[in-house]
Amino acid sequence: MSKYLTGDKNGIAEFISRFDVGSTTPKVFLFDCDGVLWSGDHLFEGTVETLEMLRSKGKQIVFVTNNSTKSRADYKKKLESMGIPASVDEVFGSSYSAAIYISRILSLPPSQKTVFVLGESGIETELDSESIPHIGGTDPAYNRLIDPKDYTSIASGETLDPSVGVVLAGLDFHLNYLKLAYAFAYLQRGAKFLATNTDTTLPSAGSLFPGAGAISAPLIAMMGGERPMAFGKPSQAMMDAIEGKFRFDRKKACMVGDRLDTDIRFGIEGGLGGTLCVLTGVTISEKEWGGEDREVVPTAWVKRLGDLRG
Repeated sequence: MSKYLTGDKNGIAEFISRFDVGSTTPKVFLFDCDGVLWSGDHLFEGTVETLEMLRSKGKQIVFVTNNSTKSRADYKKKLESMGIPASVDEVFGSSYSAAIYISRILSLPPSQKTVFVLGESGIETELDSESIPHIGGTDPAYNRLIDPKDYTSIASGETLDPSVGVVLAGLDFHLNYLKLAYAFAYLQRGAKFLATNTDTTLPSAGSLFPGAGAISAPLIAMMGGERPMAFGKPSQAMMDAIEGKFRFDRKKACMVGDRLDTDIRFGIEGGLGGTLCVLTGVTISEKEWGGEDREVVPTAWVKRLGDLRG
């Protein structure tokens, strides 16, 4: 059963301190960003003070985001613009996880190292940081309506880059038919199908908008149901990377998020000591995890992150 902590000073103190006992490794609090710290450009009340309180208690703060549109450096700038001190090393994004996998783990033929990107500059920046060649993405050449001659040139392979070995799908604010046509053509020719994340929705401005999952969904349908390998929460590839960086005891770590299917599942499947759900994003009611048959139930929940101040 999930414990309600808003207004419960003793319960909050007990929850925070439970991650301190019997461990000399960092006590890590993993935070989702969109829907937890802010919505769009609106910072939730009490966010800065809550993070400062946790740091004062010796907690290692790590910002874990599935939003692929921003690089780690971009997120650092946004955090600091909102009064939240952060270093690049404290930010783990789905674009970064995908870039690490492509450069250090994925085995590709020497002649097929290029990535075709469906996404924004955040993906491109992280690919550049790993010296991974890429096309598509924010290139203006792809941000146009498809022309009748494109069908012939794509079908014949005339305008396809033979060095493309990966199609990487993330949140793309400029998705169009031409980009999907190219991505599908590369997949049909054997390119690996990867996704930064598959979140169906994106919380912003107090509402929900299409997420990165809406970008890969058409390709999944075109490929007969084949799903991409995804690197955002709840993928444990991201958890492994975070653990490798900070060397923490998972039982002394907590995941804080607003989504049951990504954030809370990420913490549960990662074997963390606890999970905390806030109701300022995708999840808006504790009824969403009610029922004995639910697999994804947070350890505790608050109405908003600032409630942890007691």
